[in-house]
Amino acid sequence: MNHEASPCTLVYDIRNSRYLNITGRCTLRCQFCPKHNGSKQVHQYQLALDHQPKSNEILPLLGDVQQFDEYVFCGYGEPTLNLPTLLTVAHEIKRQGGRVRVNTDGLGNLFHRRNILPELANCVDALSVSLNANTPQLYQSHCQPRLRGAWEAVNQFIIDAPRYIADVQVSAIDGLEGVDIRACQQLVEQAGCKFKHRQLDVVG
Repeated sequence: MNHEASPCTLVYDIRNSRYLNITGRCTLRCQFCPKHNGSKQVHQYQLALDHQPKSNEILPLLGDVQQFDEYVFCGYGEPTLNLPTLLTVAHEIKRQGGRVRVNTDGLGNLFHRRNILPELANCVDALSVSLNANTPQLYQSHCQPRLRGAWEAVNQFIIDAPRYIADVQVSAIDGLEGVDIRACQQLVEQAGCKFKHRQLDVVG
């Protein structure tokens, strides 16, 4: 298959940031995620992918790094599942003087069966982690993880991440049945991270 002819959206811009869409695979099946409700669109961008992009597909699309506030690894998949592309592209952005943020479900260590934070620390300025529940039962219900031990893993990731990356923000969505936003905030702040209060159905 000729991926260069693919209509896939690999980069897209929101406000003054360039977003990098590097995988459609995910470790979660979040019931509130638009892709499980028939949409893979953010703003005017269709984010469905028919393959896992390699770094040589993304690098020519970076543009002038001085024109963007930051580059954000974020699509309708979990970017750490395509770790080689993430790391190669992020290192190049940093080499050119840009800023890198990764939006993640915090399950990269569980998926890869090792601590990937030292690798991320070499080329990532900020992490945005999705928590979205304050108990294992609610996490299971709303996020439906494919991997055993996901609740424990995301909480450990939140605790460990600030040791490697200075800017770690953790979000929870207000409006999910049963979820206590204040309890989520307490978990996040006890781990030494910043809390972001998100609203249900507001994407991008």
